[in-house]
Amino acid sequence: MAVRKSDPDRRPNARKMLMRELARLREEAGWSLAQLAEKVRFDRSYLHKLETGARLGDLPTVQALDEVYGTGNLLQLLWTLARQDAFADKYKRFMQLEGQANVRYEYTPSTVPGLLQTEEYARELLAAGRPEDEHELEEKVSVRISRQDILRQDDPPYYRTILDEAVLRRPTTDPAAWRRQLAHLAEQAAQPRTTIQVLPLRAGLHDLLGGSLTILWMPNGTSIAYIESSRNGDLYENPADVEKLKLSFDLLRDMALSPEESLRFLHSLLTEATEPGPGPGPGPGATGPA
Repeated sequence: MAVRKSDPDRRPNARKMLMRELARLREEAGWSLAQLAEKVRFDRSYLHKLETGARLGDLPTVQALDEVYGTGNLLQLLWTLARQDAFADKYKRFMQLEGQANVRYEYTPSTVPGLLQTEEYARELLAAGRPEDEHELEEKVSVRISRQDILRQDDPPYYRTILDEAVLRRPTTDPAAWRRQLAHLAEQAAQPRTTIQVLPLRAGLHDLLGGSLTILWMPNGTSIAYIESSRNGDLYENPADVEKLKLSFDLLRDMALSPEESLRFLHSLLTEATEPGPGPGPGPGATGPA
């Protein structure tokens, strides 16, 4: 008997469920899009795009719609599931696993890692990707910031991140926003289950310069690794591949400043950013790294 191929368009997914639920709720309430727009702070065309799936929306949007429809947090739950549809399969798999990990190691060569970004930093960084409009930008910002719940849960993972010094030498266009980002990093570095280390420029070349690396330790003792560039990402679950990447991270950690030195460096950058001066001072370390 021939095997019937599955039709991806008939396969249920959270994004389709969300758009259909939004349309159903409005129709049952007997409201037009224009009437709904009067009840919430969003314009009619944006609400139409949510119901047709052209836009996913962001968390404040679905919170407002949950409130106006009296649906508790139903739409928020559907949105949380639906946001994964926006990512490639490998990244969806990574997102599922990162919520289960009890230890997380990360290295970033050029930008503040997503879990440590302020909303202002995330918005400017994502805007550089030329989103279609303001609504799309806000959706991307909301998705990124919502992932930080991993560090705010009752039993967060142990999180160690190595920031290349280049990350801290590339500020936002708004000096005040950059000061707030630096202050946020210093605050996070003082958290009991978060460790931040700075890799000085003087460390030179190494084999992780091509992209960011995240290693997750799972409760069952296994590990996975994810390498991401500005355009794509690769998930590694083969133990031999993961062990090689762990070694690369360990070698990099040996080249980085200690957590105490890194925190002092963050505070020195914050002081430089707060007090007017001639420009960027020396890098981390007593004699400067570069």
